[in-house]
Amino acid sequence: MKGHIFILSANILFGVSMPIFKFLLASNVPPEAITIMRAVFACVMFWLVSFFMPKEKVLPKDLMLLLVCALCGVGINQWLFVVGLKKSSPVDASIIATAVPIFVLLLAAAVLKEPITKKKSLGVVLGISGGLMLVFSSTQTTNGGNSLWGDMLMLLNQLMYSVYLVLSKPLSGRYSSVTIMKWMFLFSALTLAPFCVKYVQYVPTFHRTTFNRTELCALFYLLFGATFVAFMLIPMALKYIRPTTVSMYNYVQPIIASIIAIAIGQDTFSTQKLLSAVLVFVGVYLVTQSKKREDIKNLDIA
Repeated sequence: MKGHIFILSANILFGVSMPIFKFLLASNVPPEAITIMRAVFACVMFWLVSFFMPKEKVLPKDLMLLLVCALCGVGINQWLFVVGLKKSSPVDASIIATAVPIFVLLLAAAVLKEPITKKKSLGVVLGISGGLMLVFSSTQTTNGGNSLWGDMLMLLNQLMYSVYLVLSKPLSGRYSSVTIMKWMFLFSALTLAPFCVKYVQYVPTFHRTTFNRTELCALFYLLFGATFVAFMLIPMALKYIRPTTVSMYNYVQPIIASIIAIAIGQDTFSTQKLLSAVLVFVGVYLVTQSKKREDIKNLDIA
């Protein structure tokens, strides 16, 4: 139960961040500046927290795996997300996000030898159906200025995130979430710095005589809530549940974004949205209830 609470909370934080990202990008905040600020802020926070926790020695071979996870799950991943979101539309981004469980299902089967059961496959199909239904029921239209390039970046972003979920599963069983994240964000900050630091000077609110409170609050939410807290919850969830199940909660993000849009008058409630939500959570339930590799082996032995 803990794992589901952790990953649900993380995806709620990510879902809320979508309109905030769009707000900042529309305010001419460079995507590279957002990316490096998230990496540096989270790096500092995780290392500070680690000083008050039991020391964990990370094996050299795991440091190399953490470097790969850092690039796939934070560094390149976040840069692709923000740049792609600027060029893509929220509708396109939501559609592309439904590919994550498919990527994870295939990667987990290849890398972790997780079985692709009928129940798990049905759960993924239902989740995709619910996500697509929600997207197509939106009252917002796609901006004609959106490019294929942005959509491709978003698709690559989702693939990178899927690789991270699968590769980080073994690490989550050996180290605490703080240890994993302090190294991942350190590697990410060092990797991104040469390419992104120069863009921080172009953040509009840093040049005003009076700070824009809305922009500052939006930045703080992205740095603290949607980065530090959310990314700490992911390895905590992976300690209890499989990458495939974790990826299924990705469908929660469009639902949260839709709820926010309805609350602020940008969208309207419909029975179609309710049905899509039901499909998503039934899909998550089926994937959760599908048998693990160990369970199937035990049945074969019996």
